[in-house]
Amino acid sequence: MNSFRAIGLVVTSFALAGDAYACTIPVFRYALDRWEADKFELVLPIGSSERPELSDLLRPHRANSTANLSIVTSKDPTAANSELRTARLGGQAVWGGELNATSLDQILDSPARQKILSKILAGDSVIWVIAHSNSPEDLAEADRIEKRLRFLEQVAALPIQDPNDPDSQLGPGPDLQLKFTTLRLDRNNPSETLLLKMLAGPSGDFDYASTSYAAAVFGRGRVLGAWPLEQLDDAALEDASMFLIGRCSCRVKDQNPGWDILMNVDWEKALQQVTDNKDNATATPVPVAAEIQTPQPEPVTTKTDPTEAPEMETTVPDRKPLVIGAALVLTLVAFLLLRPKS
Repeated sequence: MNSFRAIGLVVTSFALAGDAYACTIPVFRYALDRWEADKFELVLPIGSSERPELSDLLRPHRANSTANLSIVTSKDPTAANSELRTARLGGQAVWGGELNATSLDQILDSPARQKILSKILAGDSVIWVIAHSNSPEDLAEADRIEKRLRFLEQVAALPIQDPNDPDSQLGPGPDLQLKFTTLRLDRNNPSETLLLKMLAGPSGDFDYASTSYAAAVFGRGRVLGAWPLEQLDDAALEDASMFLIGRCSCRVKDQNPGWDILMNVDWEKALQQVTDNKDNATATPVPVAAEIQTPQPEPVTTKTDPTEAPEMETTVPDRKPLVIGAALVLTLVAFLLLRPKS
């Protein structure tokens, strides 16, 4: 049975598991909040500790590394090169060669992994990484996948959250949202060779270097599965996407399908930073009113020369009463002169 059919059956079985045991948090967010990424093992050849430059290079990653990485020494006395192995799934080697500053940087991170990280921290539910060959057929398949995901966003819905359920409380991080995104990745890109191999998974059902495929990434760099584009029809795409946005019926990580990729990030710190940024953006700024000092005019001081006589205030009398009085006197005189004599 190939990985496509196997994972499809596992997804279906979890989806049909008793809903009474399911919390209301979607699978993708439950994984982001609670599932620590599995560690990869960087296996060093015997005698590597005698190289001071290598010891200095690895010192930050031995105890408190932000990457899901542990460093061990090989038990094989004939091993000459370093190897990167998955800690689970049989400890399969995903890289081998000389370890130096350049190769360590390529192991720890890559441009595509930075884009995946930014999408996860932005709250994207599932990132479908489409590894293609730039052929017209592959690009047409990528267009089809993106079109179908846009449709699913319109018709699907997240579980209704129960604020009274203590097991359904979200941790720090982005707002809960339903959003499917894609990341097109040229599978011939030499800087992403390690990521392409990690995304393809440990089953070996197809050759990641020669097969165009799509992988569903969620949580802290968890891969639900990887499928050749020719096998990932609309129904399969819908099944995987709906499983990841559905209620988390099984909370034990090891009992869920999938595997992890190596990412160099302190998830607890990064998620808390997202919450802090949201709080700062939504906080209502309290205006600080600056005390405005109104400038007062300076008093004008007039110096008086003692030799000059002070100005006297001149009052102009009101002449209106005098005019009225004179008119009354003239009226009386005229009356006396003009009245008839008896």
